[in-house]
Amino acid sequence: MSLTDPIADMIARIKNGLMRSHKKIEMPASIFKTRILEVLKNEGFIIDYKIDINESKKQNILIDLKYHYGNSVINNIERISKPGRRIYSSAESVPKINNGLGIAILSTPKGVMSDMDARKQKVGGEIICKVF
Repeated sequence: MSLTDPIADMIARIKNGLMRSHKKIEMPASIFKTRILEVLKNEGFIIDYKIDINESKKQNILIDLKYHYGNSVINNIERISKPGRRIYSSAESVPKINNGLGIAILSTPKGVMSDMDARKQKVGGEIICKVF
């Protein structure tokens, strides 16, 4: 089965796992997904992730979701740039999410990074999603 937008599928799986209070979720692996998950891990939104190979020799990502006193750390995760409509931002106009309480994840020429890192390195790019 081919997906039109695997990043939107990843975000939907994370949202569904959080709504059902799952500790772990599983999804097909890709390099771009692992880079997004690395940003989420560094910013403290998830505990960890690991790549696992299932019985049919396909790679899956296992994500450990993070909770604080029974409430999920991620209140909202939303896809911004979609395959039909790409949203780009320059280094000067990278958006602040909830006055700096959340993050935007950007795909830049220097790699996938948070909005704060993009501002520090003075680089813009495609806004993948916002998390708070």
